Amino acid sequence: MPPEQESLHSRSKVAATWFADENLDLLAHVLDDWFRLPGTSIRFGLDGIIGLIPGLGDILAGLASCIIVVAAWFRGVPYVGLTRMVVNIAIDVLVGTIPFIGDAFDIAWKANRRNYALMTRHLRQPRKHTWKDYAFLLCIALVLFSIFAVPVVLIVLVTEWFLRHA
Repeated sequence: MPPEQESLHSRSKVAATWFADENLDLLAHVLDDWFRLPGTSIRFGLDGIIGLIPGLGDILAGLASCIIVVAAWFRGVPYVGLTRMVVNIAIDVLVGTIPFIGDAFDIAWKANRRNYALMTRHLRQPRKHTWKDYAFLLCIALVLFSIFAVPVVLIVLVTEWFLRHA
């Protein structure tokens, strides 16, 4: 067997055993909705609990979330889907670092459930929904552009105002 095919074969063997749907669904369940707040329909998992540890918690939870992304890569999810999954984790980790609000966001966002759903959707219907992924990534890019562009525009406007009135 040529080295390329051998590598692909071993990669698919790992994907079939370690990254089976049952294992990944259980991981997403444990990380996002393993526990239920008594008397409510609010569910949370280890991601929300680990996120309570200041600084390190959100990073550890984000690393655990990367297992589903690695599994999706092993199983052949297209790059646009993988990128969207990474963005979901980045949003989870970045917003999760905000004290209290970020912890509530972690519980509501459920990045692992989203990523598991994205992975299974891409594997079952490979090309059907990719326009949604591109639209999502375009919206994220516009938000990031706005976050960086607004301060620059404000600095330019304030500088012009000071130069005119100085």
